[in-house]
Amino acid sequence: MSTEARTPPERAGAREWTALAVLGVPAVLVMMNMSVLYLALPTLSRDLDPSGPQLLWITDIYGFMVAGALITMGTLGDRIGHRRILLIGAVAFTAASVFAAYANSAGMLVAARAVQGVAAASLAPSSLSVIRNLFRDPAQRTLAITIWMMSFMGGGALGPLVGGVLLQYFWWGSVFLVAVPTMLVLVLTVPFLVPEFRSSGTGRLDLVSVAMSLVTPLAVVYGIKGIAADGPGLSSLGFIVLGLLVGAAFVRRQRRLTTPLLDLSLFRIPAFSISAGGMIVVGMLLFGTSLLTSQYLQLVLGYAPLKAGLWQLPTAVGGTVVALWVSGLAARHQPAVLMSAGAAFAVLGPIMLTQVDGGPGFLVAGSLLLFAGLTPFMALGTGLVVGAAPPERAGAASAISETGAELGGALGIATLGSVATAVYGGYMADHLPTGLPADLAGPAGETLPAALEAARGLGGELGTALADTARAAFTQSLHVHALILIPLLLALSALTLTLRRRGERDAEDLPTADDRAPPPPPPADRKDPPHNRVDV
Repeated sequence: MSTEARTPPERAGAREWTALAVLGVPAVLVMMNMSVLYLALPTLSRDLDPSGPQLLWITDIYGFMVAGALITMGTLGDRIGHRRILLIGAVAFTAASVFAAYANSAGMLVAARAVQGVAAASLAPSSLSVIRNLFRDPAQRTLAITIWMMSFMGGGALGPLVGGVLLQYFWWGSVFLVAVPTMLVLVLTVPFLVPEFRSSGTGRLDLVSVAMSLVTPLAVVYGIKGIAADGPGLSSLGFIVLGLLVGAAFVRRQRRLTTPLLDLSLFRIPAFSISAGGMIVVGMLLFGTSLLTSQYLQLVLGYAPLKAGLWQLPTAVGGTVVALWVSGLAARHQPAVLMSAGAAFAVLGPIMLTQVDGGPGFLVAGSLLLFAGLTPFMALGTGLVVGAAPPERAGAASAISETGAELGGALGIATLGSVATAVYGGYMADHLPTGLPADLAGPAGETLPAALEAARGLGGELGTALADTARAAFTQSLHVHALILIPLLLALSALTLTLRRRGERDAEDLPTADDRAPPPPPPADRKDPPHNRVDV
């Protein structure tokens, strides 16, 4: 072993930790921007009068663009520099937020939200890549990534709370302007705190791969959302099949390219595979549960958005405490063991959710236990993804982790949400109060908001009976959802340990960017056939 290999990695100082504090800003805003808009939809709809499809695009286009652009932006950062991509993304996010806040039409708001999504896709992988290079000491890197992940998850928890406060005193556009001052701080400080990091490889960007990486998640997520909204129709299934076919072609293309957009050799690192696959499952469980618990607080218990956000704060605070505790344990225990134990502990969460019946106590306790149990996977799993990959591929690696979480969230909302909807409909079909008009029975049996609206219109004993039945049906769907989570969590725990027994492979065993560099040009008298790769 060389002397250089035995030299301990340099420990981070005040500059690096200050940079981490600044990098936590985009992490909070990216997730907050996904949840804060839902509270603003009623007033926004009155001002802009969007059509049904326009309203769908206003809410969904941001997540679609984030999921579709993550891999491209992560790899682009490896090529041209992560600090540069981070600053460009911050400026674009700020400008798009201003346009969204002052949009005077639904089309303008959709366009602004799309730009926000692309900009957000550049922020997360670039931030993680910078952290991976700033913190060379493994223990410090684990703590730094854990703190960053807590900022990322905290943004989702703070979204309803911040949105509730802003909408109580300001107009709907204020939920977008909250990003402007914080992003300006990032733009002004990052050039002084963060050095530039980029891969030493000279490969060019393959535009065909870029297009395929965008189409694959966008088509799949769009099809999943269509199934969640309208059931399994030909159009939705067609989009999913299209996305899977394009994804398969994308994988084949990456294997042929000298400098691929997505380096598939990363998946030969067991630690990387554990985390990337597990992030999909974790995102699925958390997003699907969060959707139901938020609706329960507001629709079943009747809490205002601000009060509902306050009841969700214990989950965020508990997750933060567990994350910091686990980061210390990671110095003495294998991350996969902690992740597996956390997933097993998280089973207590859905057990508590099965006891929910007309109050916030079991709901908050169940959410807290589930979130806390999966926190080791989110914190340490992301660290394994970024730490397992060589430094020159940190952007692509972190983008894969974030893409897994985004796709997992879409799967959770679509699949688990669809199951909850089916349970609700079945319960309502068997328990609808007698005497309910036929024109109200249909919508009331489909969704809880429709049932509550019909109950308000009816009034009297019949309206009260309909509202009580609808709330009981939604509670039943929450119980079934919780029961589904239990085997999924146990499978995640067991799979993590099984994969861990295969042993870890160091990132240094994989070819570096220099090893993958193309061979020297042939002699002048030799002519090779032109390649068909589209470069820029």
